[in-house]
Amino acid sequence: MATFVIAHGAWSGGWSWKKIRERLGARGHEVFTPTYTGLGERAHLARPEYGLETHVQDVLGVLEYEDLSEVILLGHSYGGMVATVAADRAPQRIRRLAYLDAFAPRDGQCLLDLVAPEERARRLALAEEGDGWRMAPSPPPPDTSAEDMAWIGPRRVPLALKSFQEPAKLTGAVDKLPRSYIYCTKARPGDVFRQFRERAHQEGWQCFDIEASHSPNVTAPDALTEILEKIAAAS
Repeated sequence: MATFVIAHGAWSGGWSWKKIRERLGARGHEVFTPTYTGLGERAHLARPEYGLETHVQDVLGVLEYEDLSEVILLGHSYGGMVATVAADRAPQRIRRLAYLDAFAPRDGQCLLDLVAPEERARRLALAEEGDGWRMAPSPPPPDTSAEDMAWIGPRRVPLALKSFQEPAKLTGAVDKLPRSYIYCTKARPGDVFRQFRERAHQEGWQCFDIEASHSPNVTAPDALTEILEKIAAAS
């Protein structure tokens, strides 16, 4: 059986992986879903100075204090930034690094470097329209059910802009780890994650496509669980 640690996406929290925790747990896997500082049940800790590095430390803390090893570290969306840096810092604890429709940065890149100029400008404008340091949540995928909207809507909170501006500082250790990429095929305008799917194929990562929109942990948990089982079996 495998140990999964999940680095969640922006505006979200460990709570959003409840369906996957239940399904993987029922199959005998151990699953940790830490929530970043300033989000979810830790929203009261939000500060302008907390960004990517803070969230990396949140994940590294779980790896260390739970004394985890042979971990499958999965990053979703923005969580790909977090997972990449965390894996680079603690490669001895990681069995495989996996991405779910996620950003996979190279050294020195921040998330805003990896999106189109118009998206970058939109994010900066949203922060300016608010309190100047936080971005309001993006809308959930359009295929999210009314029941799931009632669940996730009130729990999604603004994210510090610094999270998208702080660059990933990598030593190269992460490049020696086996990697997997799960690409959601129900694309949205811009389809920012296709670039990482293409890189994954070019670099020989284990690759999967899932017929789902951006958050299959919410909208397609059974299909996502099956893929995660395949990743665990191959690791």
